[in-house]
Amino acid sequence: MDAAVAADRHLTFDVDRVYREVDHAVESPLPRGDVTDGVVRVGDTVRRPHQPQSPAVAAYLDHLETVGFDGSPRYLGRDAQGRDVLTYLPGDVAGDPPEPWAADLDLLASVAAFVRRLDDASAGFAADRDFRPFPGAVWRPDLVRVDLPFSTPEPELITHLDVTPQNVVVRAGRAVGLVDFDLARPTTRLHSMHNVALHWVPLRDPADIWPTWPDTDQLARLRVVADSYGLTDEQRAEFPGLAIQHAEVSYLSMKASAEQLGGGWQRMWDEGVGALILRRRDWLLDHRDDVAAAVA
Repeated sequence: MDAAVAADRHLTFDVDRVYREVDHAVESPLPRGDVTDGVVRVGDTVRRPHQPQSPAVAAYLDHLETVGFDGSPRYLGRDAQGRDVLTYLPGDVAGDPPEPWAADLDLLASVAAFVRRLDDASAGFAADRDFRPFPGAVWRPDLVRVDLPFSTPEPELITHLDVTPQNVVVRAGRAVGLVDFDLARPTTRLHSMHNVALHWVPLRDPADIWPTWPDTDQLARLRVVADSYGLTDEQRAEFPGLAIQHAEVSYLSMKASAEQLGGGWQRMWDEGVGALILRRRDWLLDHRDDVAAAVA
């Protein structure tokens, strides 16, 4: 099915799809994310608490299925407890902090290339409807009011935007899948590549890099991400400024999420994520020329 047909399918997306249990396998807890608790594996499925953005995410996952993208879970419906049911993607995921094996440069290149393939598969999805797959669909940013001191770029596509080491499925040392699409939303390709760099370079003050990744060459890793994703010359020139601006946006968004949503967002804020973001911003400001040279 081509992308146009796949997009049309979501004009009548079934937001109340019910998952019928085939068996009653034992529930096994999966690692807690930064925000979402209560994620469990049941046989070959994963159960997640239903969120306001779940129907939009489900429609997006349906699109990826119809265009033949094989690196994302399939949405199966909601179970008797009202939880979202998705297929389980087998493979390895990094812990928190990520193990030394997750710092491998070949794995890094494969993550960036994988996200580029995801973005190519995502292009065109609901673009003719202001990236709303069906009337009333909401994405994660719609749930929080944030006053930004500058305008944000017009979106080009919908993509994952939470490509942490804990969300990338790895087999034989290569990225083959992504899980936890709760933060998926409309954005640009450059923001999508930046998200990979943010979590996998990682773009942060060196003092905040995990002790399990000693002697990390951030600029060399950033070059790998830019090349493996395939940035254009124009995107490479824009990257340093975007990275600095993203830190400002991230600080304001995290603060607003903590105040308005509470829960895991408040916990991260209390644990100092705001200060970490500001240290990232300051490091990017101090090393703007180095960052520009790395991606040029």
